[in-house]
Amino acid sequence: MRIEYVFDTVCPWCYVGKRRLERALAQRPETRVRIIWRPFLLNPDLPPEGIDRKVYLDRKFGGTARVQRVHGAVAAAGKSEGIEFDFDAITRMPNSLGSHRLIRYAGSSGHEAEVVEALYKAYFCQGMDIGDVEVLADIGASFGLERAPLLTYLASDADGIAVLNDNARAHRLGVNGVPCLILDGAYALAGAQEPDILLRLIDIVRESQPEAAFS
Repeated sequence: MRIEYVFDTVCPWCYVGKRRLERALAQRPETRVRIIWRPFLLNPDLPPEGIDRKVYLDRKFGGTARVQRVHGAVAAAGKSEGIEFDFDAITRMPNSLGSHRLIRYAGSSGHEAEVVEALYKAYFCQGMDIGDVEVLADIGASFGLERAPLLTYLASDADGIAVLNDNARAHRLGVNGVPCLILDGAYALAGAQEPDILLRLIDIVRESQPEAAFS
């Protein structure tokens, strides 16, 4: 079964959704699944260096009170998935293009999923600026990627067009919010859904295309 996980690295609900998907899949160990990480840029127009996070949140939500309500809801959902969000530690709202390029680069060595998790932890739990190429290089190096060539890659424009094309493809498919799951190219589910809802869709796909479990 092919699951395309459409997400952004600066989306907290995508982090929650990732953990919920992992919990659901753990309940169907007999199903062979290939996860494809598809980038979706929530803020494609941000400058490469990002902007002050407080300025960004005030523009997006219109004030501190609403920001606190949103963060409270996400933090509660995250806690149930073992995620300790620390929104107060985040000072920058990064442009996420570089982080998606790192994930793509890590795919050549099979470390995509681990890098996605590491990016989320670095940003949402440790307040690190994942728009900074040095931070990204450190994350990649922690999974055995050679730091020098990785840093050269991140400092270039390599694969930028590929990420932008994937983002455009998601929009063409009608994805207008993330996370979004696309199963076997035929079934889609939006939002950070609970595992029981994900399991229903996974089972529907298995029943309609039983060979997918053995592909």
